Amino acid sequence: MADDHSSAIIPTLQNIASTVNLDCKLDLKGIALQAQNAEYNPKRFPAVIMRVKEPKTTALIFATGKVVVTGAKNEGDAKYAARKYARIVQKIGCHLGVKFKDFKIQNIVASCDVGFPIRLEGLALAHGAFSSYEPEIFPGLIYRMKQPKIVMLVFTSGKIVITGAKVREDIYTAFDSIYPVLTQFSKKTL
Repeated sequence: MADDHSSAIIPTLQNIASTVNLDCKLDLKGIALQAQNAEYNPKRFPAVIMRVKEPKTTALIFATGKVVVTGAKNEGDAKYAARKYARIVQKIGCHLGVKFKDFKIQNIVASCDVGFPIRLEGLALAHGAFSSYEPEIFPGLIYRMKQPKIVMLVFTSGKIVITGAKVREDIYTAFDSIYPVLTQFSKKTL
């Protein structure tokens, strides 16, 4: 995989958010009472918050049957966790019509360290059409790439957070296209 990249750096996946539709109405109170690691406080949030240890994820389970799963570190774990939550809801017994429909990865977040400090002011000036940098509001530069449609948070330290991808390849493509730009704004090149 490293051979496909312009740098030896491969961003590490940190979080995958996915959704699935259980295709039936759910009794959230019943789920919260019978399931382990589940909490439900409808005054605070209109969903059951459920956690599983393996893979370490959290699900938001809505009365409509929609489920949002976060915390997975790869696509396989995201789908496995979603299936696990569907199975838990099904096993409780009050929801026999549970299906597993429309599983979709909604967002992939990755991070990496380029290994050198970056001059964010210079980057913001040279790439003003794609970036916003207001250090008094947020310490990182926000870079909005058009193709692939990705958002990167670039920090002076050289740390990068990449978000908005729906497929892993977009993370790598985006990083590969920004890396040469970042090297131009290395503080070491002054």
